[in-house]
Amino acid sequence: MANHKSALKRHRQSLVRQSRNNMVRTRIKNVVKDVRAAVEANDTELASATLRKATATLDAAATKKVIHARCAARRISRLHAAVNKMA
Repeated sequence: MANHKSALKRHRQSLVRQSRNNMVRTRIKNVVKDVRAAVEANDTELASATLRKATATLDAAATKKVIHARCAARRISRLHAAVNKMA
């Protein structure tokens, strides 16, 4: 365990950031799963609505550096391709 005051603070901050990052990653997984489910069900309206939500969630995660920007772009691109292929 850390002994210095600054190291203790850094440890507390890392725990807070870790929990926040885990929440964001879970949210990403859920919105991507929603888009995939809508594509599987051939529901065009639901797919486009959930795609907008997923795009916003992935962009926000990339902005906050929870995931890499290119990873977010790749996932968004693949989701768009799946929805466009359905239409």
